[in-house]
Amino acid sequence: MNSGFPTCPTPAGSTPRAGAPNSRAAVLPIGALLLAGSIGSPAQQAPAGTRMLPTVTVTDTAEAPEGKDALRATTSTIGKGNQALRDIPQSVTVVTEKLVDDRNLDTLKEALHNTAGITFLAAEGGEEDIRLRGFSLAGTGDIFVDGMRDPAFYDRDTFNLDRVEVLRGSASMLFGRGSTGGAVNQVNKLPRTMTEHEVSATVGSHNYRRLLGDFNLHTGEDAALRINTMVTRADNNGAGSSIDKSGLAVAYRFGIGTADEFLASLYYLDNHNGMNYGLPWARSPGQDQSANTILSGLDPSAYFGMASDYNDGQARMATLAHTHRFLDGGELKTQLRVGHFERDQRASTVRPAAAFALAGQAVNLALFGPDTVFTRGTQLKIQDMDTVHLQSDFSRKFDALGVRHELLAGVDAASEKKRVYQARTAAQGGVTLTKATTTAGTPDDGAWIDESLRVLRLGNAFQALAWGAYAQDLVQIAPHWKLLGGLRYDSLQGDYSAYAIPTNAAGPTTVTRYRQSVGAWSQRIGALYQPDELSSYHFSYGTSFNTSGDTYSYNALSANTPPESSANLEIGAKLDSADKRFTTRLAVFRSTKLNERNTDPDTAATRLLLSGKRHAAGFEVDFSGRLTPAWEVYGSYMWMPIARVDVAASTATTVGNRVGDRPGLSPRHSGTVWTTYQLTPQWRVGAGLNFRSRQAPADTSAPTWEAPGFMTADLMAEYRMDDRLTLKLSISNIANKLYADTLYRGHYIPGAGRLVQATLTTKF
Repeated sequence: MNSGFPTCPTPAGSTPRAGAPNSRAAVLPIGALLLAGSIGSPAQQAPAGTRMLPTVTVTDTAEAPEGKDALRATTSTIGKGNQALRDIPQSVTVVTEKLVDDRNLDTLKEALHNTAGITFLAAEGGEEDIRLRGFSLAGTGDIFVDGMRDPAFYDRDTFNLDRVEVLRGSASMLFGRGSTGGAVNQVNKLPRTMTEHEVSATVGSHNYRRLLGDFNLHTGEDAALRINTMVTRADNNGAGSSIDKSGLAVAYRFGIGTADEFLASLYYLDNHNGMNYGLPWARSPGQDQSANTILSGLDPSAYFGMASDYNDGQARMATLAHTHRFLDGGELKTQLRVGHFERDQRASTVRPAAAFALAGQAVNLALFGPDTVFTRGTQLKIQDMDTVHLQSDFSRKFDALGVRHELLAGVDAASEKKRVYQARTAAQGGVTLTKATTTAGTPDDGAWIDESLRVLRLGNAFQALAWGAYAQDLVQIAPHWKLLGGLRYDSLQGDYSAYAIPTNAAGPTTVTRYRQSVGAWSQRIGALYQPDELSSYHFSYGTSFNTSGDTYSYNALSANTPPESSANLEIGAKLDSADKRFTTRLAVFRSTKLNERNTDPDTAATRLLLSGKRHAAGFEVDFSGRLTPAWEVYGSYMWMPIARVDVAASTATTVGNRVGDRPGLSPRHSGTVWTTYQLTPQWRVGAGLNFRSRQAPADTSAPTWEAPGFMTADLMAEYRMDDRLTLKLSISNIANKLYADTLYRGHYIPGAGRLVQATLTTKF
């Protein structure tokens, strides 16, 4: 069918149509080839009435992204547009689908454990606060799905992910308000113009069962439907929480490879999981908090909360996307997403009974044993959120003023509404539920209360309206040199209402309202030196800002406080092997938060002073690819020798944080290594390590208080029966190591103990 204009290049995720050359390199449809020929060879004239085809050069297939079939990635979409990693003057780590499958990474949190420098706060469970390079990712505000903000609090699953991309360093120029540490982008699976299906079933420790289905149907010449499904059940996730969740993702894509491509998708995730809120720290009598440690002798899967504790949640998203490809190579992508999220967390705060506790509610190690009594308090987190996000991004490569330009520009707008609910006390017309105590020797004692008896009320509500616009240009100023410059402006209007019910339930509800209006600029500059196709060296500087409403709440102080600001400096390199099958990323960085929020007790209580300052500096290295055709390796390591509080104001809730101290959740060493070897055409084996040096919890300072470092090891063996059937056996944390994974000043949550799992995968 002749549409009258050239068809555009086949994008990632699609396949050549019937009759196209059999090549793993990008295949240009005939119209685009004619256009390329007319531009590239103006002196060569065709006889009237004839059509000439230019020469097609087949590129080295080793450099093409292999997606599900490789640990190595060569491109990323985290920079707003599909870019080669070597052309991004900032560090990016990519967790591919193959790594997710190899290591059985069921959640986003598990996937992020396979990137160096990431730690987790154990305040509210789930993924509520992720730290990168020691700085918060703004309470999930810096988590994205296909480049669009995904701000809600829920336990994200990997069943529909093609890969996870981590951009390190300041990212506000691309994404708007954001943290100093970076951004995390989840890339969903796209429908492809082929019919192919895959089903995998996994069974394992603690009655673990997981069933995944990935169904891709080629429904038309340039259309496809993809359906991904997930059901997971387990008595224990290895760290004290049961699992009961299901998910469905449906995407229909048409116009694939044409000038106008459309995508419509629906996403649904339903969680009914258990909730391990954590264990108290411990120390010996006579020692200060610097001797705090974890409770030894416990199984990592031990659970001391109530059997009635749970962490329910739902995520529902609908997305429409349109991509228009211009004849000059430009591309305009517009996305609209509507989301609704619910969370209902009923958790138990486990603390030692007074007779077994030291100051600060730490367990007295001199008395610790099977008869140590734990009390179980109540921690509720009940909320819902509605979001609408609209964004449009334009990219184009062109020549002007004698140099090559790669322009990227866009606009976005968002509406985010969050409501938080609280339990009424008995005096307010509710009920007071008492939780029974337990002992260290009787985990999983089955004690239960009826949580449905709690009477809820609206506690507070937050609404934010935001818009932003940005533009950046990557200019090739010389054969081996490129310069990057970008600028963005953001506007945010935040409204917050707090609802207070008096002790007398018959009294009126008091409503206190706060508002904030923010306008901020963000910058990004960089330079690339690329002497050949195997090496790329970069320098980058970027800024970011965090508003007081990043946690979707205000008070009398924060509503009048301008945004925090931060800056990131980085020098790095991306180096490919001679055969382009192995890539190493290197970087040295310095990240600085210039005016961190602190409450100054010596000033009038009118605003939070931006009086704090801290910085972190270190070295990172990632490597991935094939050392030989049979030997594949992935690794990510960070050495952060410097993490320092430069300026600090004392606060009521902060333990330590004195000038010169090392902030919490900033380990000196962290990383992971995973390697596989193809022994025979049927047998493949793998092994890996995860490690982290000691670190302080959030809101404390090292060495005032530190959790021990740890290292765990994993093993895998896979047998391919034929092209369609594969059996895999995995063992994670083979030594059943007990360690503190996520940290808070009052408690920690252990990492998963030994897990043995077997997976059968069939393709058809």
